[in-house]
Amino acid sequence: MAQAMRPNSTSAGSLFASDGKSHPLPDTLVALTAVLGVIALVTSLWHGLHLLSSWAGLIGILTGAYGQFVSETTRERFALVLGLGASAVGFFIGMAHGGLFGGIIG
Repeated sequence: MAQAMRPNSTSAGSLFASDGKSHPLPDTLVALTAVLGVIALVTSLWHGLHLLSSWAGLIGILTGAYGQFVSETTRERFALVLGLGASAVGFFIGMAHGGLFGGIIG
């Protein structure tokens, strides 16, 4: 059990990297997916902001899916799943309120 007392020395890596290496692309995708997910989820609460919530949700889903593809650690994948969930809920509520082009086309 000597390894249990060993300090975690991953200060050179990023917040989401559990392997001690820097992952700038996945970290950027995690942050972008999380921000877009929050925007989509919060703006889906108002019926008139369906364009913003549906587009932010769609872009958040796409960036989160690509982030899942290139992520290397479990911490990155966990944060991406949270952002993907928020993006998807915001996207679906925005689609129910009027969709991507509601009122502009058609």
